[in-house]
Amino acid sequence: MAKKRILLKIGSNTLTKETNHISRGKIEDIGIQIAALNDDYEFVIVSSGAIAAAKQFVKLESKGKEIIVKQALASIGQPHLMRIFHENFKDLGLLTSQCLLSYSDFEKEQSKVNIVNTINVLIENNYIPIINENDTVATDEIQFGDNDKLAALTAVLLNVDILIIATNTNGIYTKASIHDAAPETILQVNDLALMAQEVGDSKSSHGTGGMQSKIEAAAIAKAANIETWIVNGLKDDFILNAIKNSIPFTKIV
Repeated sequence: MAKKRILLKIGSNTLTKETNHISRGKIEDIGIQIAALNDDYEFVIVSSGAIAAAKQFVKLESKGKEIIVKQALASIGQPHLMRIFHENFKDLGLLTSQCLLSYSDFEKEQSKVNIVNTINVLIENNYIPIINENDTVATDEIQFGDNDKLAALTAVLLNVDILIIATNTNGIYTKASIHDAAPETILQVNDLALMAQEVGDSKSSHGTGGMQSKIEAAAIAKAANIETWIVNGLKDDFILNAIKNSIPFTKIV
């Protein structure tokens, strides 16, 4: 039986566990889950975190715009981020590869064919493609989205079964309960237009996404009949528990 394909989008806040450095423990947690699910699922990862990885040990001086400094930080941080993935995943018997994409790649037919062919070959040979935006040439996701849209476009292109967006909440909360001690998760969404009225636009500390960009990503996926799950990536075993439906998270169908 063919494996189900999951595109897992991990934002900076998940990767840092809301601290100022990349969490090797969180990357290991993700790797352990992927290894445990290997018989039934294949994974493609869209990962933010290059800028956060660089900020751990670099402070750049520049008279230019802040966005240019962030592009430079991404250039420094991306190899370090990949090294952390490689080291942690290798210990679990998992192989990794890097793919850097930009939005212009999704506008050219030949580029789209090349992306699909390359990623399919990697997966067939048991490599996990780890995708990030090519931040040195493109600034879209640095400024807004934290790779949410990139993840959705990639999910559609690769015809995945599920898009999992890891965030720092237990999915989308009802507007009425958002300030409560224990906010109530909306477990299933069928109508995204109604859903949009429930969603605030707060951003995370490292990320540039916020819940609005996740709804927009889910809309892209939904148009291609792909389910989106918005899951709390700060929790251990969040992928395993979402698949078992044993934690509260939002499923957009």
